[in-house]
Amino acid sequence: MYEDRARNDRRAAPDNQGTIPFWQMTGTRPATLHRMDTITLTRPDDWHLHLRDGEVLQHVVPWSAERFARAIIMPNLVPPVTTTEAAAAYRERILAARPAGSGFQPLMTLYLTDNTAPTEIERAVASGIIHAVKLYPAGATTNSDSGVTDIERCHDTLEAMAEQGLNLCIHGEVTHADTDIFDREKRFLNEILGPLLERHPRLRVVLEHLTTAEAVDFVRNGPERLGATITPQHLLMNRNHLLAGGIRPHYYCLPILKRERDREALLEAATSGHPRYFLGTDSAPHARGDKESACGCAGIFTAPLAIELYAEAFAEAGALARLEGFASHHGADFYGLPRNTDTITLVRKPREIPALMPYGGQEIVPLRAGDSVDWTLA
Repeated sequence: MYEDRARNDRRAAPDNQGTIPFWQMTGTRPATLHRMDTITLTRPDDWHLHLRDGEVLQHVVPWSAERFARAIIMPNLVPPVTTTEAAAAYRERILAARPAGSGFQPLMTLYLTDNTAPTEIERAVASGIIHAVKLYPAGATTNSDSGVTDIERCHDTLEAMAEQGLNLCIHGEVTHADTDIFDREKRFLNEILGPLLERHPRLRVVLEHLTTAEAVDFVRNGPERLGATITPQHLLMNRNHLLAGGIRPHYYCLPILKRERDREALLEAATSGHPRYFLGTDSAPHARGDKESACGCAGIFTAPLAIELYAEAFAEAGALARLEGFASHHGADFYGLPRNTDTITLVRKPREIPALMPYGGQEIVPLRAGDSVDWTLA
């Protein structure tokens, strides 16, 4: 039953703000998308990745290492990664979980709190392994309880980051109880991010996992020091995929899926060639029981088919020629890192996705569980 339901998930009814492309509802694709059946890209990077910790690393790290050269690693562990020393130790555990011969490099981050000291920023930059600091508004998402309660408390630390050239990665949602969950990102732009950029004119910021047309416009019209990541789930799905015909817990993430008009705006942005939009999967693994529960965790596990999903989205838009820029060039350029020199090849050949995968001593349900993805990593 689970596999039958999964096969139908991609064919949810269109949102009342727009229409899902016909091929998503029927399983067929326009003939014009078959002109390019193989694509070779500079090996991409993932600029937003959750790997968790402990024994599950051996089951999640290899999927990202197979596809990506580098990844910005999220610090929302329990307890969170708030010091350079903790980040260095976590990095070693990730490296130990790589497949033999893998050159995958975890780019570490620190978890910003109300009490993060400017001296910690100095240590982070001196270490050479810390590439960003992550701002979670307290209570915004998974393991964010230790996040920032008032951005004003972080003024000196943000100034130190600007001085040192260290990027600030942001989960851009307000957490007010009176704010509709579908409006949390939009309010964050106006109430938090706009004033933050004005007060810290040298600070480089990555607004992660855009989900709304308003966020797309905010980044496009923002300063050159403002970049943004876009996930595959927000390019391919809207909130009807999550809610229409039944609640699908494995499609639940934060920020939550939005309207079809938002998905269309995200797809246009990602495929536009604009250099400040780039790939960030936000792949976020949770054990099956933690998703399929009375209070399921937010997060979608896309690592086993991440770059393949982006290829689907770009094929939908007729923009496969621009996938390399979005996936392999823009993020590296924004972070001031060299572009990768090796390549990967994707072939338009369906690949079946298992209904369940191992996850430590438990099981995990990936996106497209029991279904297929249109592209295969050659």
